[in-house]
Amino acid sequence: MQLEILKSPTKLLDNLLGDLPFGHDLRAYEAWWESEGRAISAAVDRAGTPWLTQHDRFGRRVDEIGFPPDYWRMLRQGYKAGATWRAFEGESLAPSFLVGYVTGFYDTGLYCPYTVSLSTAVPLDKYGSPDLKARFLTPLLRRDDSVWQGATWMTEIRGGSDLGANVETLACPNGDRWRLTGDKYFTSNAGADVAVVAARVDGGKPGVRGLALFLLPRLREDGSLNYHIRRLKDKIATRSVPTGEIELRDSEAYLLGRPEWGIYLILEVLNLSRVANSIGSVALAQRALAEALTFAEQRVAFGKPIIEHPLLRRQFDKRLDAVRRAFALAWESVKLADAVRYHVPPYSDTFHLCRLMIHLAKYTTAEVAVQTAKWAMEVNGGLGTLQEYGVERWLREAMIVDIWEGPPHRQILDGLEVMERKGAHRLLFDYLAPLASADDSADMAARVDSVLALPQDAKEAYSQELIEALADFTARALIGQKVT
Repeated sequence: MQLEILKSPTKLLDNLLGDLPFGHDLRAYEAWWESEGRAISAAVDRAGTPWLTQHDRFGRRVDEIGFPPDYWRMLRQGYKAGATWRAFEGESLAPSFLVGYVTGFYDTGLYCPYTVSLSTAVPLDKYGSPDLKARFLTPLLRRDDSVWQGATWMTEIRGGSDLGANVETLACPNGDRWRLTGDKYFTSNAGADVAVVAARVDGGKPGVRGLALFLLPRLREDGSLNYHIRRLKDKIATRSVPTGEIELRDSEAYLLGRPEWGIYLILEVLNLSRVANSIGSVALAQRALAEALTFAEQRVAFGKPIIEHPLLRRQFDKRLDAVRRAFALAWESVKLADAVRYHVPPYSDTFHLCRLMIHLAKYTTAEVAVQTAKWAMEVNGGLGTLQEYGVERWLREAMIVDIWEGPPHRQILDGLEVMERKGAHRLLFDYLAPLASADDSADMAARVDSVLALPQDAKEAYSQELIEALADFTARALIGQKVT
């Protein structure tokens, strides 16, 4: 694979996927980024944290988020390109993820609003009543500047991984809707028009069994604000997505699905976002490689461009190979997410296989993004640490995608759990049987079984090495590489 294709997201996608679906539109979207979007994105990143105006001049609460003016044009460009609506035009989610890949190459933070909008629209389509879909899904799928944005708000002050212990937002029935009261601490895309929110049903079971998923609009039926933004977070990166603290006070909301399915619906939302995170992580890794390549082609040391030095060239080849394997995992998670899009509890074996693939992809792609961005900074030397040249940005943003939707520790333990409880590793070996050699599969299966047979503490202690080995085995099988 020629290194030059690293400089274009659609060229790399063409190489990895063959004929690119709606390739003309994707290339047009990329061309917009090259002609206008790059400069806007850089300006937004340099401007730092967006700002919040809580009141208008007459003292009325407005909670309006401020960005440089061109930000909104940049944001809407992706929605118009199909970041949300393309997932509903046909039978596949894949077109939306392809728009996300191009977006992630240019601005990882901007892909977050598209991710959470899709993760709002899909469960609304799947579990919402016809009336809810008419009122709230229709504007999420618009193709012009009037498009609505979604958000997924789960995390509270004590953290996000242990939802059963940490979600205290209370949901009380109130006629044909519910009233939610609580505080969400880390809310990406604060200011969204509609959000899906995890809350505890009043009088329900303790732990995760008492949680349900609700649809919460920005405005009440009377037009007043339905939630308030306490403040925006000053983060190290992803400045193109506003992250804040949200106050819910008797906020109007609508139940999605059955109350007893709540935790399952919440995890469906998280896993769909993890797929997008995997796609965005690979795109970020490609961008970091592209920045390193551009510099290496022009930087002369010891009489020749540094790309011509054998060690660095070998490192580029190895990094590109890691991106290929990471993309294989991410794209397989897209295909499996498609296959189980409309599956409901109790879930099928394919759903459990999809879960394991998503954990392998999210863990691996985020790690590849972090290590690639770090290495790209090293290639640029001291210049790579300076904000004015933009290379350090990719490391800042890689550190965020590593944490979004559950950090590596969470992916490892959730992957272990779906193997223990659902036998997802056996489903994976059956799935890969046409691609992997019988000997390699048998060796990997024996390794999984040996770890799963350990006492609980030892099993958890050795789970990281197992997940890493299983992810590498899976990626190599998917791209036809010999397992090493």
